[in-house]
Amino acid sequence: MITAAQLRAARALAGIDQRDLAERCGLSVPTIQRMEASEGVIRGNVDSLMKLIGALDSIGIVLIGDGATSSEGGRGVRMKK
Repeated sequence: MITAAQLRAARALAGIDQRDLAERCGLSVPTIQRMEASEGVIRGNVDSLMKLIGALDSIGIVLIGDGATSSEGGRGVRMKK
C-alpha cells in the first residue's frame, strides 16, 4: 500500500515531476494528480498501482510501510505519528 503523502514525498525525493512519473509508469498525468490529491491510502486498480510502484522502484525509491524498518540503508521518508 502507498499513501498520497508517500507518493508526493517519493516523487520529490527522486526529483521528478508528475509528467515524468506518468511517463515512467505508463499512466496519465491526471491519474497521478488524482492519486496525489487523495487522502490516506491511494485507491485504484491493481495494475495501475503496480505500474506506479514499479516505476518508483526502478528509480531507486523504497516504500517503507507503517511500522516497518528499512534494511537497505540509505535515505527514506516516513511520517511521524
